[in-house]
Amino acid sequence: MKNLNKISFLISLMLLGGVFSCDLDEELQDTLTKEQGEAFLTGSADINALLQSSYEGLRGPFQDQAQYWAATEHTTDEVMGPTRGGDWDDNGVWRVLHDHTWDADHSFLGDTFNNLLQVVFSTTNILTFEPSASQAAEALFLRAFVMFSVADGWDQVPFREPGENLLNPPQVLSGAAAVDKVIGDVEMILSDLPDGPTYHGNKDAGRVLLMKAYLNKGAFANRQSPTFDAGDMNEVIKHADDIIGKYSISDNVYDNFAPNNDVISTENIFTNENRGGVSSGNIRSRWFCTLHYNQNPSGWNGFTTIADFYDKFDPADKRLSDSYEGQTDVSGIKMGMLHGQQFDQDGNELEDRKGNKLSFTKEVKLIETGNNLEVTGIRVIKYPIDYESGDNVDNDMVLYRYSDVLLMKAEAILRGGAATGGDTPLSLVNSIRAKRGVDQLESIDLNSLLDERGFELYWEGHRRQDLVRFGKFLDSYNEKPASGPERLLFAIPSTALAVNPNLEQNPGYVSGTE
Repeated sequence: MKNLNKISFLISLMLLGGVFSCDLDEELQDTLTKEQGEAFLTGSADINALLQSSYEGLRGPFQDQAQYWAATEHTTDEVMGPTRGGDWDDNGVWRVLHDHTWDADHSFLGDTFNNLLQVVFSTTNILTFEPSASQAAEALFLRAFVMFSVADGWDQVPFREPGENLLNPPQVLSGAAAVDKVIGDVEMILSDLPDGPTYHGNKDAGRVLLMKAYLNKGAFANRQSPTFDAGDMNEVIKHADDIIGKYSISDNVYDNFAPNNDVISTENIFTNENRGGVSSGNIRSRWFCTLHYNQNPSGWNGFTTIADFYDKFDPADKRLSDSYEGQTDVSGIKMGMLHGQQFDQDGNELEDRKGNKLSFTKEVKLIETGNNLEVTGIRVIKYPIDYESGDNVDNDMVLYRYSDVLLMKAEAILRGGAATGGDTPLSLVNSIRAKRGVDQLESIDLNSLLDERGFELYWEGHRRQDLVRFGKFLDSYNEKPASGPERLLFAIPSTALAVNPNLEQNPGYVSGTE
């Protein structure tokens, strides 16, 4: 019976992801690692191997350009994926994210939902093998981190506790209940989490997750009209104060994303490890997805930011544009936002494939035609390029960093929390700006704080959540009209609805084509 329950769990896990096949062995290989499969069937496990497998399970949804990052960035004013003639059409999957017309059958959103939930289930499974307190804490933290991401995008989180009947469909936690579960689990295990390293669940990563949960709690309860309880804001501030002083703002913001960021960053709190030349996720997509074919490396000439976002920056801001040793001197490519004529490392002007000057323009449309379609749109480079590691690049994926902690504390004070430690919203924001080459602000309010979050955290996967919390997500901007309130959530994928009767389609959507 024990093995029967484990096989039932495997089948349930595959069905949750919308996987259907007559060949069970083939699908087990596609869904689970060897270690996970052996653990399910034998009842014994190398807990550290299962934990490592779960961490690596973050690579697909968080590092790939087409999954959670796309859901949190292409739906905002920070990223656009224009069709360029025959390139980047992909049956319109990028366009409908940008203009908020996705449906329940959007393949990338469906893959993201399924892959996130596979991590929820793999971490839950770890708890059935009598892990140590520290191992259990890491598993629960990782599960809470992913559950929070699912709740943020879809509101509904299919979920089982260890020991539940695996033949029954998972229960579903929604909205405030999902956030309460995240908060309860992380507060319970915080003291058992290790102090490091950054690429494992650790105490400060747990504190940042609690900050995000308390800060967004009112938005998850009512995304159209978020409220912010002073007690929740004080929890944000309390956990920030437990972190402040342990880290410092990096002198160069791009060091946090560099190939050796596990060594040189003074800000990173929680990352996903990539091992250069050995094993990594698709974090290299952060530069390949935007660089032109005639740059070094030869990119995929795709994603851009839009003028509405670019024009908010102070021209002196190093986060807008800066040279970077080991990249600009090798290829001519600067960090930040690439606008205007592009050069190689010797200062020679580059051209596109049609012989036009490779000069990136502010103007960009969702569907590009004409002679200049290769150069439209401002390109973005947040991760310095790893020229040494081949396809398995060494840049660790940045999930939480210190500047976000300071900005969240500033926001919590502005939303009614009690200031502590002599910090004010203005002093916290200016402590970051001082390292970014821009003048100190004389005042700060919620609107300007949202801008500061954009300047500091662009292309890091925070923008959708920020815009929802600040009531700006449905606004119109370049190539996007104002959208309806149903777009504050993604549609529950049709495949997930088909296998779990406890899921309900989110308001404003239908299963299948809209």
